[in-house]
Amino acid sequence: MPDRTNIRGLYFEEFAIGDTAVTSGRTITEADIVNFAGLSGDFSQIHTNEEYAHQTPFGHRIAHGLLVLSITNGLLVQLGIIEGTMMAFRDLTWKFSLPVFIHDTITVRTTVSKLRAVLPMGGGAVTFDLEVINQDGKVVQSGQWMVLVASRPGVMQ
Repeated sequence: MPDRTNIRGLYFEEFAIGDTAVTSGRTITEADIVNFAGLSGDFSQIHTNEEYAHQTPFGHRIAHGLLVLSITNGLLVQLGIIEGTMMAFRDLTWKFSLPVFIHDTITVRTTVSKLRAVLPMGGGAVTFDLEVINQDGKVVQSGQWMVLVASRPGVMQ
């Protein structure tokens, strides 16, 4: 991806199929799970009751799948590649493959897989293939996100 020192967000024309980036790591904490349970109202015992979770195949509490998906979004925003140029989040397909536990550290690998100009919107659709990877190198979640990204000013007007 082009170097845009001190500029956040790539315009549609700056993405290329095959562009890949990896986020920084983010460790899942007890506070993340408690706060997400309160925000979402999902107090399922697998997330909030350690004694119950000991009796499950996981052996410990696990993070909410949607919590990890939300953190994935935050990690992508921190990359800066869509900061200020993304116009809309349009679509996603997602797979939850492995549990994420308290103290696991995740990173996200993103690869541009499709590009489609959307002239009436003043930009284009960018599809990202995403893999959420834990500290052991295992893919815990994966899928595709499609977002609308603005064109460089004056390009598609």
